[in-house]
Parts: sequence; C-alpha cells; structure tokens
Amino acid sequence: MRTMVVVNHPYEGSFCHALAHAAATGARRAGHDVDVLDLDATGFDPVMRRADLGAWRARTTLDPVVVDLQRRIDAADHLVLVHPVWWETAPAVMKGFYDKVLVPGWAYEDGPLGLPRGRFARLQRVTVATTMTTPGPAYRWVFGNTAQKASVRGVWQKMGVPARWLSHPRVADVSPERRERWLTRIEDRAAGVRLRPVVEVAVAVG
Repeated sequence: MRTMVVVNHPYEGSFCHALAHAAATGARRAGHDVDVLDLDATGFDPVMRRADLGAWRARTTLDPVVVDLQRRIDAADHLVLVHPVWWETAPAVMKGFYDKVLVPGWAYEDGPLGLPRGRFARLQRVTVATTMTTPGPAYRWVFGNTAQKASVRGVWQKMGVPARWLSHPRVADVSPERRERWLTRIEDRAAGVRLRPVVEVAVAVG
C-alpha cells in the first residue's frame, strides 16, 4: 500500500501542514509507503500557458515536473490532498495542480455522455482535506460547499474515483481538543481505519 500526501499552503506552521503530517503519520503507522509533496516548497508552477494547453489538447504534457507527479500518482493507492479554502475554493497552486496534472489521455478518457472516465489503474481512493475561516453552516448553506463540488465531486467522483472531503472550518477559533480530534481523524483515515460520521455542533463539518 502506498499513500501520497500533497499539501498546498505557503506557511509551514499552518494547520494544513499539521493535517498533512498527521495523514503521513497514519499511513506509516499502518505500514504504508509514504510519498509527501509540498507544492509550495517545491515551487510548483500552476500556470497553464499556451504551450501547456497545446499539449493538453494533444493529450500529453510538456512539463517534466508534471510528468514526475503523474508517475508518483500512478504509484499511489491513496491520494491525500490538503489545502486551505480561499475565496470559497482551492488556492491557485492546487487549482493548477488539477489543471496541469490531470490531463486527458493520462488521468481520464471521454466516457458515456461526454463525462470523463478515470484511467487510474492503482489509485483506490482520494481524501481532500480543507481548512477555512468560514463557519461550517455558512459554507454549506450560503456558499454551497464550493470546495466539495469543485474537487471531490467535480474532479474525482466525476472520473469515478472514490473520494471523501474532510472539512475543518473556523480553525483559528476552535479548541485545541477539537483540532486534535481532527488530526486523529485524518490520521486514522490514512491508516485505513473505518471512519464514523463526525457531527460537529455550532461549527458543523461542511
């Protein structure tokens, strides 16, 4: 079993990095091989330029960094993506990761009704973990769970890959005990422990 953890947050002391570390810890606890990628530390270029778009249309990629990322994802059974929610969705770096890495011909083929059909031979599941300052109920009922729709449903489930969203609202305001519960939850998820639904009071998981 191999787990790949991809984190996007420019501040190494962020709760996103704590979540990524917990996921890696859980995977190692279960005896998995672990591959951790910090997109910000590696200087990943998220911009889809004209040449990149031309390669995308040709169902290939020109960026050697992207080719390496595709190789690493091909080797993973579980992919964990961790990022903050900025203006209701993923930051530019994580969005660029989706745009540049998940190209047709490698990530998917056109399926029935024009919907993408994933081509991942090994990948069994994806976990998307997000942090935000917005209260959970507001993010759900007012802003429509944009991160879940855009990535969990709009990318992974759309391609037929089982995916789950772990939301962490109001991180700066919750108690240390709740943060520890959240870290334990993603650690157990990465270790393969079956998770029970989490019901949050006042700051419900979005």
